[in-house]
Amino acid sequence: MTVQHPLPPHTPYDGSSKAFAIGLRPLELDRWLEVDGYFGAQLAEKHRLYAELPDKVFVEEADTRDAQGEVLELIETSMGQYHEQALTKARTLGTIGPGALADAPLVTASLMAQDDLILMRRGDDGWRLAAGSLCFPSSWSLTEKFGKPLDRIHDPVPGFGTGTRPADIISRMFDNLQGQAVERFNWSVQANGALYHPLSDRQRIARSAERQSTFPDGDINAHAFIRVERQTLRKLPLSRDILFTIRIYLDPLAVLVRHPDRGRIAAGFTRQLGELEEAQLDYKGLTADRDRLVTYLDGMADG
Repeated sequence: MTVQHPLPPHTPYDGSSKAFAIGLRPLELDRWLEVDGYFGAQLAEKHRLYAELPDKVFVEEADTRDAQGEVLELIETSMGQYHEQALTKARTLGTIGPGALADAPLVTASLMAQDDLILMRRGDDGWRLAAGSLCFPSSWSLTEKFGKPLDRIHDPVPGFGTGTRPADIISRMFDNLQGQAVERFNWSVQANGALYHPLSDRQRIARSAERQSTFPDGDINAHAFIRVERQTLRKLPLSRDILFTIRIYLDPLAVLVRHPDRGRIAAGFTRQLGELEEAQLDYKGLTADRDRLVTYLDGMADG
């Protein structure tokens, strides 16, 4: 049976959000959490991952439970106020079974929304990843980044590692964040529809060195999925930790053919791909496939 995907709600790859740019924008709280038709399926996938891979999708420092409780209160309040039916559906799915994760407020909160939830805490070496529920990683490893400060987390990202100007800017932005929620977008291309898509730094280095095609049979139309991350930041009122949310939108590239604005989107996507430098292409795993993606998108724009 053919699955009919709805048109993607966010298309930052058209150039409206630049790759490898910070690009934070103010966010009204009624738009903080987004809900769509994949709500039930994505929460069910979280339940599966908690049951099968608990040590890979959840981490916490021992003294973060109070801050996790703040997150739970924020998520439950927002979902109840703006997405009441979805919250009711989430409650019918229940929480996870007995065990260490069942007592973690961040886990409970993550099973009320489609977003992944990362808790950042300020220390002597900057803002570090102190706790996290990450069921849908976009080519990174939660356990590998756990406890690391922002600049070290971003070391693999071209131009964003330790000692760079963007790293300093991000640190200051975290320091200065107050009551205003902010959002940004990121995008990548993958060869399947898997929401759980981890990648270790070692695997990324090997991928960059090998530069193999993600689509060995060359069929972009059959295999390419656009993965969009909608990221938000909110400073918690009591702990002053920062909640970093990540919402994944995953659509076949071919769905853009049905988009009424496909010409502009495809042309913008082509420009973004063309502007990526070699290190950036390696980081995204697109070095071997950029030209065939551009050819596909050119055909879409002309169609």
